[in-house]
Amino acid sequence: MDDHADVVIAGAGPAGAQCARDLATRGYDVVVLETEQEDGFPRQSNKSTGGTFPRMMVAFNIPDDVVMQFTDDVVLESPNEHYVQEMPGAVLEFADFKRFLVKDSREKGAEYRFDSRVSKPIMEDGTIVGVEYNGSEQLFGDIIIDATGPAAPLAKKLGVTNLERQNQAIGIEREYENVTFDCEGYADLTDSMMLRLDHRYAPGGYAWIFHTGADTAKVGVCFIQNDSFQKYATADRTVDGYLEHWMETDPRFEDAVPIEGKQHRGSAHIQMPGELSTDNFMAIGDTVPTVDPLWGEGIHNGMKSARAAAITVDHCLTPKTPDTSAENMQLYNELWHEEVAPEMKRRLQMTELMYLATNERYDQFMRDLRRMDPDTMSKANAGNPFAIAKLIHRGDLSLVARFVKHQLAK
Repeated sequence: MDDHADVVIAGAGPAGAQCARDLATRGYDVVVLETEQEDGFPRQSNKSTGGTFPRMMVAFNIPDDVVMQFTDDVVLESPNEHYVQEMPGAVLEFADFKRFLVKDSREKGAEYRFDSRVSKPIMEDGTIVGVEYNGSEQLFGDIIIDATGPAAPLAKKLGVTNLERQNQAIGIEREYENVTFDCEGYADLTDSMMLRLDHRYAPGGYAWIFHTGADTAKVGVCFIQNDSFQKYATADRTVDGYLEHWMETDPRFEDAVPIEGKQHRGSAHIQMPGELSTDNFMAIGDTVPTVDPLWGEGIHNGMKSARAAAITVDHCLTPKTPDTSAENMQLYNELWHEEVAPEMKRRLQMTELMYLATNERYDQFMRDLRRMDPDTMSKANAGNPFAIAKLIHRGDLSLVARFVKHQLAK
């Protein structure tokens, strides 16, 4: 065990780098292993829309210079209606954001080893004590953290995560210029982040336009291959094809031109997490399904999971006699369900119910939101059952029946 650290983190995404940042600030010896090469990082993993809100920026001391555009509103669209809610936000240049987290955590004392692909855990008496990377190289740690995303080479082998293919959401995003933001018949998307519920463009999912300054925007589609996808999807149309179909049929893109080199692909799992931790080990970020199931925000939840893991490291390693047993590591599980993604099960159910709805019901949903108290959406989004009930109509009985049938089948 010549090569040893207090904490070993696999993956230098937002969760992994933020966790290293927090731990280095506390004085821990932390080493991050990242698959990508440092030159050009992040090239392969630059996959997020980068939409977030001031509460994340403030909570994690993120500088303004990684922001492409500060926004004033969140807009929800359906095929024929829309709803505008005043809600300040920020569209990040995701690559700059990731580079900042790496740079800042390094300055605080974290060590990074790029071009280091983690392959499997090193086990001793049934407990993880280190990792193998780049074939035969080894690194040992008191606590090991998997922040590699859905690949999860450690979490899967330890049985901590249970990512299922049928729950995988896939998406594509491109950046465009010459986008028309104030187009007749649509909401003005200037300084806005817009999410669109429309099975023509994202069957069983959603599409988006995020204003990134001047006449440029991030535009993308994402969907799960769920029952709504099976019902509404065109057999020969890929996720790329749906984005192209939207670009060809929406007048806001009539003069739009793709920006060279600005295309991102990504995936995430929309499901309940597994065990989250075990002896000497935690899984953070997209290694467990941390992304918000309803609206797709992953950055803030991933960062919060990183902080919960750092608090757990403190809890386990600070005592005179460190205790990294599964029982003591359970603090991370508790923090995850209380602080990172509270009401996860209810939000997953809301997501499934929403995606079962028709385009006509999406139009009605927008009209309902416009006539209700502005807090209704926020409360429903937080899983408040009374707020959710306000959005249910008598005509939704067949929809609810389908939803109940799906729940019973599970």
